[in-house]
Amino acid sequence: MLKVAVSIGDLNGVGIEIALKAHNNIKDLIRPVYCINKTMLKKAAELLNMPIPDDFETVDVQGEFDINPGKVDANAGEFSYKSFIKAVDLAKEKKVDAITTLPINKESWMRAGIKYKGHTEVLRDIFKKDAIMMLGCEKMYVALFTEHIPLKKVCENVKKEKLISFFLDFYKSTGFEKIGVLALNPHAGDGGVLGDEEINEIIPAIKDVNAALKKEVFYGPLVPDTAFCSREGRFIAMYHDQGLAPLKALYFDESINVSLNLPVLRTSVDHGTAFDIAYKGIADTKSYINAIKYILNKKSLM
Repeated sequence: MLKVAVSIGDLNGVGIEIALKAHNNIKDLIRPVYCINKTMLKKAAELLNMPIPDDFETVDVQGEFDINPGKVDANAGEFSYKSFIKAVDLAKEKKVDAITTLPINKESWMRAGIKYKGHTEVLRDIFKKDAIMMLGCEKMYVALFTEHIPLKKVCENVKKEKLISFFLDFYKSTGFEKIGVLALNPHAGDGGVLGDEEINEIIPAIKDVNAALKKEVFYGPLVPDTAFCSREGRFIAMYHDQGLAPLKALYFDESINVSLNLPVLRTSVDHGTAFDIAYKGIADTKSYINAIKYILNKKSLM
Protein backbone atom coordinates (compact mmCIF):
# COMPACT_ATOMS: atom_id res chain seq x y z
CA MET A 1 0.00 0.00 0.00
CA LEU A 2 1.30 3.46 -0.91
CA LYS A 3 2.40 5.68 1.96
CA VAL A 4 1.47 9.38 1.76
CA ALA A 5 2.66 12.23 3.98
CA VAL A 6 -0.21 14.61 4.76
CA SER A 7 0.79 18.13 5.77
CA ILE A 8 -1.94 19.35 8.06
CA GLY A 9 -2.27 22.94 6.85
CA ASP A 10 -3.36 25.91 8.95
CA LEU A 11 -4.84 24.63 12.21
CA ASN A 12 -7.13 27.65 12.44
CA GLY A 13 -8.84 26.43 9.26
CA VAL A 14 -10.69 23.35 8.02
CA GLY A 15 -7.71 21.11 7.24
CA ILE A 16 -7.62 19.12 10.46
CA GLU A 17 -11.39 18.55 10.35
CA ILE A 18 -11.06 17.20 6.80
CA ALA A 19 -8.19 14.90 7.81
CA LEU A 20 -10.08 13.46 10.78
CA LYS A 21 -13.41 13.18 8.95
CA ALA A 22 -11.95 11.47 5.86
CA HIS A 23 -9.47 9.19 7.63
CA ASN A 24 -11.55 6.01 7.50
CA ASN A 25 -12.03 6.44 3.74
CA ILE A 26 -8.42 7.41 3.08
CA LYS A 27 -6.87 4.52 5.00
CA ASP A 28 -8.55 2.05 2.65
CA LEU A 29 -6.75 3.65 -0.29
CA ILE A 30 -3.30 4.53 1.08
CA ARG A 31 -1.42 4.61 4.37
CA PRO A 32 -1.56 8.24 5.53
CA VAL A 33 1.10 9.74 7.79
CA TYR A 34 -0.06 13.05 9.28
CA CYS A 35 2.53 15.74 9.96
CA ILE A 36 1.29 17.04 13.32
CA ASN A 37 2.34 16.50 16.93
CA LYS A 38 0.02 14.75 19.37
CA THR A 39 -0.53 17.86 21.51
CA MET A 40 -1.87 19.97 18.64
CA LEU A 41 -3.86 17.03 17.30
CA LYS A 42 -5.55 16.60 20.68
CA LYS A 43 -6.31 20.33 20.94
CA ALA A 44 -7.89 20.39 17.49
CA ALA A 45 -9.89 17.19 18.04
CA GLU A 46 -11.28 18.52 21.32
CA LEU A 47 -12.36 21.78 19.68
CA LEU A 48 -14.05 19.78 16.93
CA ASN A 49 -15.53 17.33 19.42
CA MET A 50 -14.24 14.53 17.20
CA PRO A 51 -12.47 11.34 18.26
CA ILE A 52 -8.91 10.63 17.14
CA PRO A 53 -8.84 7.25 15.36
CA ASP A 54 -6.54 4.68 16.96
CA ASP A 55 -4.68 4.22 13.66
CA PHE A 56 -4.18 7.97 13.03
CA GLU A 57 -0.41 7.79 12.46
CA THR A 58 1.55 11.00 13.12
CA VAL A 59 5.11 12.26 12.78
CA ASP A 60 6.21 14.96 15.16
CA VAL A 61 6.19 18.62 14.12
CA GLN A 62 7.59 21.04 16.70
CA GLY A 63 5.35 23.80 18.00
CA GLU A 64 2.47 24.38 20.41
CA PHE A 65 0.01 27.29 20.40
CA ASP A 66 -3.62 28.15 21.07
CA ILE A 67 -5.90 27.36 18.15
CA ASN A 68 -8.06 30.33 17.15
CA PRO A 69 -10.63 29.08 14.63
CA GLY A 70 -11.04 31.37 11.64
CA LYS A 71 -8.19 33.72 12.58
CA VAL A 72 -5.08 34.75 10.69
CA ASP A 73 -2.23 33.93 13.04
CA ALA A 74 1.57 33.80 12.78
CA ASN A 75 1.85 30.74 15.03
CA ALA A 76 -0.59 28.79 12.88
CA GLY A 77 1.27 29.95 9.77
CA GLU A 78 4.63 28.81 11.11
CA PHE A 79 3.25 25.44 12.16
CA SER A 80 1.64 24.81 8.76
CA TYR A 81 4.97 25.59 7.09
CA LYS A 82 6.85 23.22 9.40
CA SER A 83 4.25 20.53 8.73
CA PHE A 84 4.80 20.90 4.98
CA ILE A 85 8.59 20.83 5.29
CA LYS A 86 8.31 17.64 7.36
CA ALA A 87 6.23 16.06 4.57
CA VAL A 88 8.79 17.15 1.95
CA ASP A 89 11.64 15.71 4.03
CA LEU A 90 9.84 12.38 4.30
CA ALA A 91 9.44 12.31 0.51
CA LYS A 92 13.08 13.25 -0.09
CA GLU A 93 14.19 10.47 2.26
CA LYS A 94 11.95 7.98 0.36
CA LYS A 95 9.97 7.26 3.54
CA VAL A 96 6.72 8.10 1.73
CA ASP A 97 5.61 7.72 -1.89
CA ALA A 98 3.92 11.12 -2.24
CA ILE A 99 2.69 14.24 -0.44
CA THR A 100 -0.83 15.59 -0.03
CA THR A 101 -1.26 19.07 1.44
CA LEU A 102 -4.17 20.57 3.32
CA PRO A 103 -4.72 24.34 2.94
CA ILE A 104 -2.43 27.04 4.31
CA ASN A 105 -3.14 30.74 4.70
CA LYS A 106 -0.78 33.02 2.78
CA GLU A 107 -1.21 35.95 5.15
CA SER A 108 -0.40 33.72 8.13
CA TRP A 109 2.79 32.64 6.38
CA MET A 110 3.66 36.28 5.77
CA ARG A 111 3.08 37.16 9.43
CA ALA A 112 5.31 34.27 10.43
CA GLY A 113 8.12 35.73 8.30
CA ILE A 114 7.98 32.97 5.69
CA LYS A 115 9.22 34.30 2.36
CA TYR A 116 7.13 32.01 0.17
CA LYS A 117 3.59 32.63 -1.06
CA GLY A 118 2.58 28.98 -1.20
CA HIS A 119 3.49 25.31 -1.46
CA THR A 120 4.53 25.37 -5.12
CA GLU A 121 7.09 28.14 -4.58
CA VAL A 122 8.65 26.13 -1.72
CA LEU A 123 8.92 23.01 -3.86
CA ARG A 124 10.41 25.01 -6.72
CA ASP A 125 13.13 26.35 -4.42
CA ILE A 126 13.91 23.08 -2.64
CA PHE A 127 14.21 20.97 -5.78
CA LYS A 128 15.56 23.72 -8.07
CA LYS A 129 13.00 22.74 -10.69
CA ASP A 130 10.35 24.70 -12.57
CA ALA A 131 7.37 23.20 -10.78
CA ILE A 132 4.09 23.54 -12.67
CA MET A 133 0.79 24.21 -10.91
CA MET A 134 -2.10 22.24 -12.42
CA LEU A 135 -5.60 22.24 -11.00
CA GLY A 136 -8.78 20.42 -11.90
CA CYS A 137 -10.45 17.03 -12.02
CA GLU A 138 -10.78 14.22 -14.53
CA LYS A 139 -13.17 16.24 -16.67
CA MET A 140 -10.97 19.33 -16.84
CA TYR A 141 -7.38 20.19 -15.89
CA VAL A 142 -5.91 23.69 -16.11
CA ALA A 143 -2.20 24.50 -15.79
CA LEU A 144 -1.07 28.02 -14.92
CA PHE A 145 1.71 29.55 -16.99
CA THR A 146 2.03 32.40 -14.49
CA GLU A 147 0.78 31.97 -10.94
CA HIS A 148 0.93 34.31 -7.96
CA ILE A 149 2.16 37.49 -9.60
CA PRO A 150 0.42 40.84 -10.08
CA LEU A 151 -1.67 41.04 -13.23
CA LYS A 152 0.41 43.98 -14.50
CA LYS A 153 3.45 41.67 -14.69
CA VAL A 154 1.81 38.91 -16.71
CA CYS A 155 2.43 40.44 -20.15
CA GLU A 156 6.15 40.82 -19.64
CA ASN A 157 6.37 37.10 -18.80
CA VAL A 158 4.49 35.82 -21.86
CA LYS A 159 7.54 35.19 -24.02
CA LYS A 160 8.11 32.55 -26.69
CA GLU A 161 11.10 30.79 -25.10
CA LYS A 162 9.44 30.63 -21.67
CA LEU A 163 6.28 29.25 -23.25
CA ILE A 164 8.19 26.58 -25.17
CA SER A 165 9.93 25.38 -22.02
CA PHE A 166 6.66 25.33 -20.08
CA PHE A 167 4.77 23.48 -22.82
CA LEU A 168 7.43 20.76 -23.08
CA ASP A 169 7.64 20.28 -19.31
CA PHE A 170 3.86 20.09 -19.05
CA TYR A 171 3.59 17.52 -21.82
CA LYS A 172 6.37 15.36 -20.36
CA SER A 173 4.77 15.51 -16.89
CA THR A 174 1.24 14.59 -17.97
CA GLY A 175 1.32 12.82 -21.30
CA PHE A 176 -1.85 14.67 -22.31
CA GLU A 177 -2.28 14.44 -26.08
CA LYS A 178 -4.57 17.43 -26.65
CA ILE A 179 -3.79 20.65 -24.78
CA GLY A 180 -5.55 23.92 -25.46
CA VAL A 181 -3.53 27.12 -24.97
CA LEU A 182 -5.52 30.16 -23.90
CA ALA A 183 -4.84 33.52 -25.50
CA LEU A 184 -3.66 36.37 -23.31
CA ASN A 185 -5.85 39.09 -24.81
CA PRO A 186 -9.62 39.38 -25.37
CA HIS A 187 -10.73 37.78 -28.67
CA ALA A 188 -7.21 36.24 -28.87
CA GLY A 189 -5.93 39.69 -29.82
CA ASP A 190 -8.20 40.13 -32.85
CA GLY A 191 -5.30 39.86 -35.27
CA GLY A 192 -3.21 42.33 -33.29
CA VAL A 193 -5.91 44.94 -32.72
CA LEU A 194 -6.23 44.07 -29.01
CA GLY A 195 -2.65 42.98 -28.39
CA ASP A 196 0.13 41.23 -30.27
CA GLU A 197 1.31 38.60 -27.76
CA GLU A 198 -0.63 35.92 -29.62
CA ILE A 199 1.07 36.72 -32.93
CA ASN A 200 4.59 37.31 -31.61
CA GLU A 201 4.85 34.84 -28.72
CA ILE A 202 2.07 32.28 -28.25
CA ILE A 203 1.49 31.06 -31.83
CA PRO A 204 5.23 30.68 -32.59
CA ALA A 205 5.68 28.73 -29.34
CA ILE A 206 2.82 26.37 -30.20
CA LYS A 207 4.22 25.77 -33.70
CA ASP A 208 7.77 25.13 -32.46
CA VAL A 209 6.72 22.71 -29.73
CA ASN A 210 4.44 20.71 -32.01
CA ALA A 211 7.28 20.52 -34.53
CA ALA A 212 9.66 19.28 -31.83
CA LEU A 213 7.14 16.66 -30.68
CA LYS A 214 6.34 15.75 -34.31
CA LYS A 215 2.61 15.78 -33.58
CA GLU A 216 -0.15 18.30 -32.99
CA VAL A 217 -0.44 18.24 -29.20
CA PHE A 218 -0.94 21.95 -28.47
CA TYR A 219 -3.64 24.01 -30.15
CA GLY A 220 -4.79 27.62 -29.94
CA PRO A 221 -4.52 30.31 -28.90
CA LEU A 222 -8.10 29.91 -27.71
CA VAL A 223 -10.43 32.82 -27.08
CA PRO A 224 -10.56 32.78 -23.26
CA ASP A 225 -14.25 33.63 -22.84
CA THR A 226 -15.43 30.59 -24.83
CA ALA A 227 -12.65 28.05 -24.23
CA PHE A 228 -14.43 26.34 -21.33
CA CYS A 229 -17.91 26.06 -22.85
CA SER A 230 -17.56 22.30 -23.38
CA ARG A 231 -16.81 21.89 -19.64
CA GLU A 232 -14.00 19.46 -20.40
CA GLY A 233 -10.44 19.34 -21.68
CA ARG A 234 -6.84 20.11 -20.74
CA PHE A 235 -5.78 23.76 -20.87
CA ILE A 236 -2.90 26.12 -20.18
CA ALA A 237 -3.94 29.53 -18.88
CA MET A 238 -1.71 32.56 -19.18
CA TYR A 239 -2.54 33.82 -15.69
CA HIS A 240 -4.10 32.70 -12.42
CA ASP A 241 -7.71 33.88 -12.55
CA GLN A 242 -8.06 33.31 -16.29
CA GLY A 243 -7.87 29.57 -15.66
CA LEU A 244 -9.14 29.18 -12.12
CA ALA A 245 -12.28 31.32 -12.24
CA PRO A 246 -14.04 29.08 -14.79
CA LEU A 247 -12.58 25.88 -13.32
CA LYS A 248 -13.82 26.63 -9.82
CA ALA A 249 -17.19 27.81 -11.09
CA LEU A 250 -17.64 24.41 -12.74
CA TYR A 251 -15.83 21.95 -10.46
CA PHE A 252 -15.01 23.66 -7.16
CA ASP A 253 -15.95 20.79 -4.83
CA GLU A 254 -14.08 18.06 -6.70
CA SER A 255 -11.01 19.82 -8.09
CA ILE A 256 -7.50 19.24 -6.80
CA ASN A 257 -4.10 20.91 -7.12
CA VAL A 258 -1.10 18.99 -8.49
CA SER A 259 2.56 20.04 -8.57
CA LEU A 260 4.16 18.73 -11.79
CA ASN A 261 7.72 18.53 -13.11
CA LEU A 262 9.21 17.56 -9.74
CA PRO A 263 11.05 14.47 -8.43
CA VAL A 264 8.24 14.00 -5.85
CA LEU A 265 4.49 13.76 -6.42
CA ARG A 266 2.47 16.37 -4.54
CA THR A 267 -1.28 16.81 -4.62
CA SER A 268 -3.49 19.15 -2.65
CA VAL A 269 -7.03 20.22 -2.05
CA ASP A 270 -8.15 22.97 -4.41
CA HIS A 271 -9.60 25.25 -1.77
CA GLY A 272 -8.43 27.52 1.01
CA THR A 273 -8.61 27.39 4.77
CA ALA A 274 -12.32 28.32 4.75
CA PHE A 275 -11.98 30.31 7.97
CA ASP A 276 -15.69 31.15 7.87
CA ILE A 277 -16.64 27.51 8.54
CA ALA A 278 -13.61 26.41 10.58
CA TYR A 279 -14.46 24.04 13.45
CA LYS A 280 -18.17 24.02 12.56
CA GLY A 281 -18.11 20.40 11.43
CA ILE A 282 -19.37 21.09 7.89
CA ALA A 283 -16.17 21.00 5.80
CA ASP A 284 -16.37 18.94 2.58
CA THR A 285 -13.83 16.15 2.09
CA LYS A 286 -14.36 15.52 -1.65
CA SER A 287 -11.35 17.50 -2.91
CA TYR A 288 -9.06 15.84 -0.34
CA ILE A 289 -10.20 12.35 -1.25
CA ASN A 290 -9.75 13.14 -4.96
CA ALA A 291 -6.22 14.38 -4.24
CA ILE A 292 -5.42 11.00 -2.71
CA LYS A 293 -7.07 9.14 -5.60
CA TYR A 294 -4.94 11.08 -8.11
CA ILE A 295 -1.82 9.67 -6.41
CA LEU A 296 -3.18 6.15 -6.71
CA ASN A 297 -3.98 6.60 -10.40
CA LYS A 298 -0.66 8.27 -11.19
CA LYS A 299 1.42 5.68 -9.36
CA SER A 300 -0.42 2.83 -11.07
CA LEU A 301 0.76 4.18 -14.44
CA MET A 302 4.41 4.53 -13.42
